[in-house]
Amino acid sequence: MRFELYRDAQGHWRWRLRVQNGNVIADSAEGYARREDCEHGIALVKGSGAASTVDMTTKIA
Repeated sequence: MRFELYRDAQGHWRWRLRVQNGNVIADSAEGYARREDCEHGIALVKGSGAASTVDMTTKIA
């Protein structure tokens, strides 16, 4: 997998996570004015390995 850092048509910084077959499996969903903020978003995703998984289907009645 790899993170791709790029600028969108409005000049905002964005990231996307691409898997080996070329598919995008996650993206920033928002543009950042500063590259550093975008890189911080990538760091948050990289560090989220300890995040729990919650099955929301059991929460919906």
